[in-house]
Amino acid sequence: MSGKEGDPASGGEESGSGASSQASTANKQKEKARVSRTSLILWHTHQNDAAAVRKLLEEDPSLVNAHDYDKRTPLHVASLHGWIDVAKCLLEFGANVNAQDRWKNTPLADAEGAKRHSMIELLKSYGGLSFGQNGSHFEPKPVPPPLPNKCDWEIDPSELDFSTSTVIGKGSFGEILIAYWRGTPVAVKRILPSLSDDRLVTQDFRHEVNLLVKLRHPNIVQFLGAVTERKPLMLVTEYLRGGDLHQYLKEKGSLSPATAVNFALDIARGMAYLHNEPNVIIHRDLKPRNVLLVNSNADHLKVGDFGLSKLIRVQNSHDVYKMTGETGSYRYMAPEVFKHRRYDKKVDVFSFAMILYEMLEGDPPLSNYEPYEAAKYISDGHRPTFRAKGYLPELKELTEQCWSADMSQRPSFIDILKKLEKIKETVSPDHHWHIFPQ
Repeated sequence: MSGKEGDPASGGEESGSGASSQASTANKQKEKARVSRTSLILWHTHQNDAAAVRKLLEEDPSLVNAHDYDKRTPLHVASLHGWIDVAKCLLEFGANVNAQDRWKNTPLADAEGAKRHSMIELLKSYGGLSFGQNGSHFEPKPVPPPLPNKCDWEIDPSELDFSTSTVIGKGSFGEILIAYWRGTPVAVKRILPSLSDDRLVTQDFRHEVNLLVKLRHPNIVQFLGAVTERKPLMLVTEYLRGGDLHQYLKEKGSLSPATAVNFALDIARGMAYLHNEPNVIIHRDLKPRNVLLVNSNADHLKVGDFGLSKLIRVQNSHDVYKMTGETGSYRYMAPEVFKHRRYDKKVDVFSFAMILYEMLEGDPPLSNYEPYEAAKYISDGHRPTFRAKGYLPELKELTEQCWSADMSQRPSFIDILKKLEKIKETVSPDHHWHIFPQ
């Protein structure tokens, strides 16, 4: 490594650049030197050279938690290979024993995966915890099953009949088809063969299976089984003939108050079940496409598609979960998610409000905006405008409560159910919603 890598003077332009150009060059040189030092400590760790690692740390203690593109620290590398002396040196300099790499693995998880027993004891003595999927991400391993005890839900792919299958949905990771399983029509989410070895994709797949296995409710799409031991990976659920709410509203337009209330009750029942504590499941992508009609009579709805859902164990109902980022579909997205702020289960209540609005009005919220622009407009404090006036103010009031900018002001789904039951008592089946004021 050249001694000039960290020298601001080397490689600078000699004339016409000014102070800003020199500063920029200096910053680039510093960044280059930092990357070089990170590569060095990872390399010396990999080579089990404790003396070289110690020398680097004495020169720059911050390198102890340096990481590569996959967020793997020197302690991850030492733990995987069982290099005890290097690990002791790193821990002595304050290495984060529970640092997580790109796949959320801790050093202890890697040590356990590689069966480095002495390393496991050392890391545990420093408070090491095992997160993520055990084992190295540098060595090819078969995809582990979603659960250690698969009971009766592992499906033999030979039982799935695709001879008359039709594709009913496509995504970036796979497709959803109607197939037959033991003579019964089912919905099959099939991961693309080309992605069956992608660790992040398979991790998401396992996560969704893990969630669905736990769910049992009349208003939640029923999980039937999964193919996890062979490729392509497949997730099998009941097939609902009625299609999704998005398509239904596109064809029917605005719903009568009686139908809107019944639909809202079914959605809220499913969501109240998901939000039950202490094991709260936040859907994070509640929208008409993910609400399915059991049959063409549209007399029963179920909430589905848990690809983005998160299972959160909470101590009490006031916990705010440390999750940020744009997760879900823009048009139905809560403002706090769009703004990358901390959020809780009330993001689903906001999305529910947007669905209720769409059922009452017949059009998606802010349909004249592109989805991203709609989310930005909402995050600036605006809300969709109700065109109907003077009819069922209770439904309008409930919608406005549910899309409150203040998360704490949004009602829980249990409270929403109580309000909807009261509204239902006042609505006769032949009472139709008037779109335009008379």
